[in-house]
Amino acid sequence: MEDPADMNRRNALIAYVLVGCTLLFALIARAAESRTGSWTLTHSDEAGKVSFAIMYHSKHNNSNHQADWPATDFRGVDFSKADKQDVRFTITRDAGHFECDGYLRSGEGAGIFHFTAEPGYVAQMTALGFTGIDDDKQFSMAIMDVSLAFAKEMKSENIQGLDTDKLIAFRIFNVNREFVEAMRKAGLAATDADKLVAFRIHGVSPEMVSFVRQAGYQPDEDTLIAMRIHGVSPEYMQQLKSEGYDHVDLQKLIAFRIHGVSPDFIGKVQTLGYKHPEPDQLVTMRIHGVSPEFISSMQARGIKDLTIDRLVSLRIHGID
Repeated sequence: MEDPADMNRRNALIAYVLVGCTLLFALIARAAESRTGSWTLTHSDEAGKVSFAIMYHSKHNNSNHQADWPATDFRGVDFSKADKQDVRFTITRDAGHFECDGYLRSGEGAGIFHFTAEPGYVAQMTALGFTGIDDDKQFSMAIMDVSLAFAKEMKSENIQGLDTDKLIAFRIFNVNREFVEAMRKAGLAATDADKLVAFRIHGVSPEMVSFVRQAGYQPDEDTLIAMRIHGVSPEYMQQLKSEGYDHVDLQKLIAFRIHGVSPDFIGKVQTLGYKHPEPDQLVTMRIHGVSPEFISSMQARGIKDLTIDRLVSLRIHGID
């Protein structure tokens, strides 16, 4: 019969092994849910903010994100201290938290971070309808601070095509409730996720929309984006107005910018005797190279009173 003391030692050994296995599995699970990288911190031009960069590299994923963060996100850090100081701070997001160690000198420095994903975040986002969140996306959503409150807020705006990737894009390009509601107040539907991101990328602002609509236009969202891509700004429209071109069709204004019909070009053409050419004529002149210099050279040769159509024809046939 086994000695009771031996039995106790065996049971204790089994218990220690079980505890060890439990700790090992916990460490493995934690490693699977976390990642380590580096960070840098420099001064920002914005008051109350610092420029914070997070760099992460692995065999399967590379991430390098830099943005201005509120200084209040770095609790316990004294940015006013001039001497070198060791720092340790934690940045907490709904998607996870960054434990950061490093140093600062005069408010600037670098170090390493250890990111741990929040276990319940994916389930909570899925319940809101935002699916497909893998480890990489959760890491990105932590960096961009895609919070549950932000997800609920944007979902309440009834935006079409709003999925997880668009939600991340919204944070990257600063599409928020204030922007959406300002665009709607300016007269747009502002219900398409892709177009809202495009507005931010190309600079379609509520102020621009209000200006264009007050000028008597009813542009759709694609036209507004095209206007910004090609530089049809309120300032450009005002300059054209001073040359006598008020309320030109928006598509023609876009064509003006594409082909280089500038207020300066119009002014020079008009001083050469061509008063207020039609918008289509101005575009045609630019396409075929009927420049003020070409008109002047024709007039200097004694070839005067040529119509715009005739000038275009000369250029088409290679007359310099």
